[in-house]
Amino acid sequence: MTPRHPNPALPTRHALPQIVLYAATLFISALLMFVLQPLFGKLLLPLLGGSPAVWNTCMVFYQSVLFLGYGYAHVLSSYLPVHRQILVHGVVLLVSFVALPVALPLDITPPNAGNPTFWLLWVLLLAIGLPFFVVSTTAPLMQKWFAQIGHRNSNDPYFLYAASNSGSLLALLAYPFLLEPNIGLAGQKSYWSVGFVLLCLLVAGCAAMLWQNRQTVQAAAKQPLAAAPLGWPKQLYWLALAFVPSSLLLGLTNFISTDIASVPLLWIIPLTLYLLSFVLVFSKWNDKLHPLMVRLQALFLVPFIAYAFINPADLPYWMYLVLHLIAFFFAVMVCHGELAKQRPPTEHLTRYYLVMSFAGMLGGLFNTFAAPVLFNGVYEYPIMIIAALLLRPGVQWPSGSRLLLELAGPGLLLAFGLIMKGLIAKPLDYFDVIVITLIFLVVLTFTLRKRPLAYALVNGVVIFLALGVHGLSSHTLFQQRTFFGVLAVRESELSNEQNQPETYHELFHGTTKHGAQRLPAALSKIPLTYYSQPGPMGQLFKEFDGSNAEWRIGVVGLGAGALACYAKPSQQWTFYEIDPLVVDIAKNGRYFSYLSQCAPHAAMRVADARLSLAQEPDQQFDLLVMDAFSSDAVPTHLLTQEALQLYFRKLKPNGILAFHITNRHLLLKKVLSIHAEQQHWAALLQEFVPVAELPLVVSTDWVVMARQEASLQPLALSTLGQWQKMPLYFDMPVWTDDFTNIVRIWK
Repeated sequence: MTPRHPNPALPTRHALPQIVLYAATLFISALLMFVLQPLFGKLLLPLLGGSPAVWNTCMVFYQSVLFLGYGYAHVLSSYLPVHRQILVHGVVLLVSFVALPVALPLDITPPNAGNPTFWLLWVLLLAIGLPFFVVSTTAPLMQKWFAQIGHRNSNDPYFLYAASNSGSLLALLAYPFLLEPNIGLAGQKSYWSVGFVLLCLLVAGCAAMLWQNRQTVQAAAKQPLAAAPLGWPKQLYWLALAFVPSSLLLGLTNFISTDIASVPLLWIIPLTLYLLSFVLVFSKWNDKLHPLMVRLQALFLVPFIAYAFINPADLPYWMYLVLHLIAFFFAVMVCHGELAKQRPPTEHLTRYYLVMSFAGMLGGLFNTFAAPVLFNGVYEYPIMIIAALLLRPGVQWPSGSRLLLELAGPGLLLAFGLIMKGLIAKPLDYFDVIVITLIFLVVLTFTLRKRPLAYALVNGVVIFLALGVHGLSSHTLFQQRTFFGVLAVRESELSNEQNQPETYHELFHGTTKHGAQRLPAALSKIPLTYYSQPGPMGQLFKEFDGSNAEWRIGVVGLGAGALACYAKPSQQWTFYEIDPLVVDIAKNGRYFSYLSQCAPHAAMRVADARLSLAQEPDQQFDLLVMDAFSSDAVPTHLLTQEALQLYFRKLKPNGILAFHITNRHLLLKKVLSIHAEQQHWAALLQEFVPVAELPLVVSTDWVVMARQEASLQPLALSTLGQWQKMPLYFDMPVWTDDFTNIVRIWK
């Protein structure tokens, strides 16, 4: 970008302290913003449970307040003279101190029934509305002030945005790896309040520096340089360039956790790349980086689509992940690089940031509220990949016959793909034909890389045809998306005991299997997968078979309902499930019949388990089974000391708590072992591995806990399985609602 000439009415200073002061202010404000978001989310977790809707609502609140903060900065700097800007903002800073230290309002309780969204928004507004608003005003307002202090770089203060995003990046990485493992929530709240006071002092320093130059600024204002007026097309272009990466970030994060791997903290990587892109494009290197990113994006998209969408099964998940992350980085670098190139003169700086924040808010609203209603999968992600291609420099919408020629290739490709898709049946040769055809067409798109419109549209057709082929090949019977994720019922095939092919049904949440059922009538009541008869749960029910006829049993997490087939008519069973769609699937005989055959009268509680259990009478259950998973992860608020103390209050004196801890990435037995040691509970562990090849019997890990060892004696002496005492750990504090540490339990 060609440097703009500074206003000749302003003296040009070379003072390094001015840059340091303003950069430090933006750095601290961004750091505080990105620390407050996870901090307050964790404060809310025990009140409202682990529903993703809670996190989504918080994100919408943050993005909305950010937009209001940018709007405030725009109005303040556009319509008030400098001295009034300083006075008004000083009053806002002072008023915000009434919200310190940040904390939940006293004696608040969520509504017992109905949607708590508006209650949650009100709590957020009361608790952190003012401080978060002040933090959100800092980036545009300080850059606008810096443009008026007479520094030699005042003519182009956008480089300070790199300092702001560096603060965001540091907070993002420091929170899970430094703050959360070492400082409890109470300490985090105190330190954040101290940081907020420091920010206000830095803002006061910036204001003092501007106040000293107010005479020069006023003189310059009498003879301003002419700035070209902003047209709506340019502002809409800014909006698109900021909206697509925002939506793409949320879409990729959701796609990673549902379609690639539910790895803890994996969401940090896309957000890190997103923030890094801002640091790079608003630096002095963007003029050289941007053309390079545009070229590399076109070159990389061919192998990306060929492997990531057409044939991902041949790749390990980490390589699959790397492909998506590289493609995402190129996309946001191209969009943000173009956005940085299009930045206006400083007269329009605050409007520029206002449009960017509005686009970010729209991206959050679209992915959080619109996409789950419009799509039954994470389809907003590939849509935004194509949208990013349409925003590449050089894309022009031709008219007339040239437009028809541009659209002819994608149109013919789409028609061919739909015809082939209609021909696909179960024979794999048809499937192989279309896969080979798609790969060939992907390579052909390389020849269109210098025609951006046709290139984007052809790639869009290829991606969505590939997604359609994968849907057919997986034999998906049902798929639907809610706030809690993507649920799918699939039909698969196994070789039965007679070595004959047999179909069965599976329930998936994202990429994680949550249950399966064989379809022949003689086999349909047999619990499978993690709940198999040879496994830990089968052993538990068999060892207590003579004494459990009158048991009251609670199960947190329904899945396909396989555990129901251990029920006896004289027992009372209650299932706790947060997602109503899971209940609908488990009760639908076309997919699964465990519930209807084995426990048709079982009680069903649809809500967060911890909140539901808190309302149950104490000492109610003989057995409480904790089997709550979001994809492959147990919500952390169900693993804290306060949560386990709640479970034991609901158990009878000799009651048993059974905890399902099968996990590909986390050592959950470490958390439970420390709880058992701290509370002096008896605990046994079984890491079950099938000794023979049995259909749909899988390896699984379970922990059983009780107040006295005598309650677990039948399992400790069991010859059916190897129940062992829990290993002891001394390298981590006990998990509480105030402290959790995911990093320390990674495998």
